[in-house]
Amino acid sequence: MHADFPAARTALERDGPRRWFAFTTRGSRSLYEARFAPGDVLVFGCETAGLAEESRCVSGGSSAADPMRPGVRSLNLSNAVAVAVYEAWRQTGLVGAA
Repeated sequence: MHADFPAARTALERDGPRRWFAFTTRGSRSLYEARFAPGDVLVFGCETAGLAEESRCVSGGSSAADPMRPGVRSLNLSNAVAVAVYEAWRQTGLVGAA
């Protein structure tokens, strides 16, 4: 647990800088276009208010979004996190094909 976003960032970058991916419904690209690597940090906002501005503007990172069909409401937060984390795990070899 950290007091705020800057404290979390300091703790996570204690051993060196990391790449940060801010997930937002207005992400600049699909999470499937992102290329994740071990040590990357995925940042999500709260379900009702989204991602705070300070979290969206993380240097060395980019924004991404779970792709959605036009006119369809976005996924709830737990589902969006599950999809993104699983894709990051898949790309980094933490899960294998069945």
